[in-house]
Amino acid sequence: MPPNSWTGDRRDYIYSAMSTTRPLPGVDPLHLTGDPARARVVVAMSGGVDSSVTAGLLAEAGYDVVGITLQLYDNGAATGRKGACCAGRDIGDARKVASHLSIPHYVLDYEARFKSAVIDEFAASYIAGETPVPCIQCNQKVKFRDLAAMAREIGAAALATGHYVRNLRGADGGWELHQPADLSRDQSYFLFATSRQKLEFLRFPLGGMLKSDVREHGRRLGLPVADKADSQDICFVPKGHYSTVIDRIRPGAAGPGEIVHLDGRVLGRHSGITGYTIGQRKGLGLPGGPEAEPLFVVALDAARARVVVGPRAALAVQRVRLRDVNWLGGCEVPAEGVEIAARVRSTGAPGAARLLRAADGEVAVEFLGTPQFGVSPGQACVFYADASGASRVLGGGWIKAAA
Repeated sequence: MPPNSWTGDRRDYIYSAMSTTRPLPGVDPLHLTGDPARARVVVAMSGGVDSSVTAGLLAEAGYDVVGITLQLYDNGAATGRKGACCAGRDIGDARKVASHLSIPHYVLDYEARFKSAVIDEFAASYIAGETPVPCIQCNQKVKFRDLAAMAREIGAAALATGHYVRNLRGADGGWELHQPADLSRDQSYFLFATSRQKLEFLRFPLGGMLKSDVREHGRRLGLPVADKADSQDICFVPKGHYSTVIDRIRPGAAGPGEIVHLDGRVLGRHSGITGYTIGQRKGLGLPGGPEAEPLFVVALDAARARVVVGPRAALAVQRVRLRDVNWLGGCEVPAEGVEIAARVRSTGAPGAARLLRAADGEVAVEFLGTPQFGVSPGQACVFYADASGASRVLGGGWIKAAA
């Protein structure tokens, strides 16, 4: 195996190890001046392969790496489990990795702030008939705020995470958020709510890698989590049982009500709107047969405890109104008519859209061409430079209403 190599003035580290078929890419440049050994970098370690490889590559590069795991109690009232960012065993896995890498590792109890900033808002949003995205709130209000502040307090020059996203210098010298090299792992949707100021302190060393490269680095470094499966669930919602968690957090908040067709017919009853999401077709509990019209949840009326259903065509959305818009594109949000690409779910591709101003001054997004389906209040709408492949994230906002 060839030795580690440096480029330029030793600030941008690139590992030159060869796999059996091609060179493995190294960490994206951290753009930290001076000797890496004098640059402390805090790595948010969740116990998974991505953050573990991030810590391993930075330690290998000679940085003064400090691993920190957030003990985000799942709010015992919610799940009865205590865990780190993803599962109960993750704290132990992060400790094993840190020990293997010979780096200091600390576990911080963020239960109270996580509960108030993420779990409580998640429950309130679902009870209001919305579809929240708690991972965005966690990044915005816990990891990139509280954890970043703590990292600065211990003298860190940067906070690094295992997110698949790129942080690049723009033409004006400021930091820009971009999609990663591996678009199948793109996590830029979850990071739109950060700020350009915070991007100056954040680093995403895996942005230029494929997931397969990351796992190969993990094996090369001998990490005990190199082949650990990725978590698919929200950390405090085991097995995707949203309604069960909400009932434990806010018992009785979402009571029973009617299932109503768009034409006004009452078709059945439900036990709580938190058990339904817009776009849902299965599990409605309605009588049907071979000739029955396929029905989808098209709206949730929390005020009247109603689940509204209708044909798929009723899910088509051409415009959304947004609240709490965050703009990363430089100056302030353009006044009117700027064409962008917009994304309303993390698994969807950005599509052509236009930024508009609503009558009350709020920002709206109009989708050009094909409408979006299954859009729900509470979701995020994220802006990209354009639909032709430009990777820059311009910001985004929370969907207030869809039309």
